Amino acid sequence: MEDQKAENLLNLALSVPEEMRERTEELNVGFNRKERTWEIIVKYHGDLGSALNEQFPGVSGTYLLSSFAILRVPERDVPGVIALPEIEYAEKPKRLFFALNRARAASCFLPVQTGTDGLTGKGVLVAVIDSGIDIFHEDFRNEDGTTRILYLDDQISGKTYERREINEILRGENKSGGTGGLSLDTSGHGTAVAGIAAGNGRTSGGLYRGAAYESELIIVRLGIPDSVGFPRTTELMRGMDLAVRKALELGRPMAVNLSFGNTYGSHDGGGLLERYLDSLAQMGQFVFVTGSGNEGDSGGHARPVIEPGKITEIRLSVGTYETGFGMQIWKNYEDGMRIFLRDPFGGAEIELVPVRGTDRIRVGETELLIYYGEPSPFNAAQEIYIEFVPERTYVESGIWTFRFLGTGDEETAADLWLPSAAAVGRDTEFLESSPDTTLTIPSTAFRPVTVGAYDSGTGIYAPFSGRGDTRVYRAQKPDLAAPGVGIMAPDRDGGYSPVTGTSFAAPLVTGAAALLMEWGIVRENDPYLYGEKVKAYLRKGARRLPSELAYPNPRLGYGALCVADSLPK
Repeated sequence: MEDQKAENLLNLALSVPEEMRERTEELNVGFNRKERTWEIIVKYHGDLGSALNEQFPGVSGTYLLSSFAILRVPERDVPGVIALPEIEYAEKPKRLFFALNRARAASCFLPVQTGTDGLTGKGVLVAVIDSGIDIFHEDFRNEDGTTRILYLDDQISGKTYERREINEILRGENKSGGTGGLSLDTSGHGTAVAGIAAGNGRTSGGLYRGAAYESELIIVRLGIPDSVGFPRTTELMRGMDLAVRKALELGRPMAVNLSFGNTYGSHDGGGLLERYLDSLAQMGQFVFVTGSGNEGDSGGHARPVIEPGKITEIRLSVGTYETGFGMQIWKNYEDGMRIFLRDPFGGAEIELVPVRGTDRIRVGETELLIYYGEPSPFNAAQEIYIEFVPERTYVESGIWTFRFLGTGDEETAADLWLPSAAAVGRDTEFLESSPDTTLTIPSTAFRPVTVGAYDSGTGIYAPFSGRGDTRVYRAQKPDLAAPGVGIMAPDRDGGYSPVTGTSFAAPLVTGAAALLMEWGIVRENDPYLYGEKVKAYLRKGARRLPSELAYPNPRLGYGALCVADSLPK
């Protein structure tokens, strides 16, 4: 299929045989083999439901806020559905990857939690869209044993539990559906994130209390739709939609934590997930917070500078036992360059030529699926997507060399991205890698507060933390940083464990945002303290660590979180 209203990855997935898609990690994501349907994300206008009912009655869907939808479409109908005039653009789902006492002190929580302000997050909702939560953990219960969780949406069971039902389960009065399904957080990630943002520290006598420890919680346990074991962007969008609808229904301010991300996309805020996030952030008294991801030192990004008439090489080391992966090259459409790829044995060099549709090239025991895209109505950039598919079991290991020849009159550059480090082997990386522009998506969106990580013990940027800026526009990302190394957080066994990553720096800022909204909105000091205004206050209050010479910068943004200095004087 070739449709400029569809992203390159979706076009490629629909252009190759199913048996080949099944040998890749990404192309088959969103396809239901049993039902022969595709799940696609669309931005639309007008009455899409009526158009589908009339022309494609076999299509079902979830209609989200801001004219976005997730459709389940029979395979044969996908081209026709995308061609509908009501549909503006379509993408396929992508997999998502995970991106306290010392941390609270380093981030200046204690003065605002224990001083004259006494901020606790009361009256502000904290939403955590993640892997679930241990509802039995004491840090998410009140003194009388009742739950602090207002809603728990379990995408795995398909049921939303309200506070009353959770309390019945906690008292042992309601065992319908099995309590294990509610309390079991298979990774422990969501429990830790929720505890850092809003745990009350009851198990530790307040020692490991979270940031907004009296906020009520909205929890979304993301579904895992297939055997790969990761939620997808579609599950994240459904979770955000539910949280926003609940907050609007209740008329309450809300801070939303997103500690998942992926590396597929132009990294300039132009994808549908980023656009959807930006639209939700403007619908009410909300603050969305995203971690910058853990790709900073993974070797997954390269940025060759290409001079006219000269060759620039980027070497891609592919480790042994790599079962297949995709990579992206993004460039300005107007920039002149020719791109060549040399195999590990030096026996073949192919040119990536801008042919229409999918190009299939056999190199040794590896088949390359190449989709040389064009700008779309939603993005002026150009993507060349390459899927490495092993003919037998593994992709040819060794050094694959990309050669860029400048054909224009001026110096230019390109951006190359591999999948998340969690999706490829440790030895698969660019040898001439760049740690900059390694933010994961959706932290590249414009509206959310994007959070990097630093080590509060040393005061130094954490090398794994995703760095800014975005690929095209230079709106400062990340906005600031928070402690993300060795943070004590609730675990699924009822105690506490140290955790590391930007996933755990982000909820400190989510809790901080809840405290600011409590001060402004709930206590009526500033009814407009939400959205971009909270971001501005957090930036202004950030402390400049001596380890960095200039601020803002791509590692720590405007500095390290300091809640006390972020409150208006």
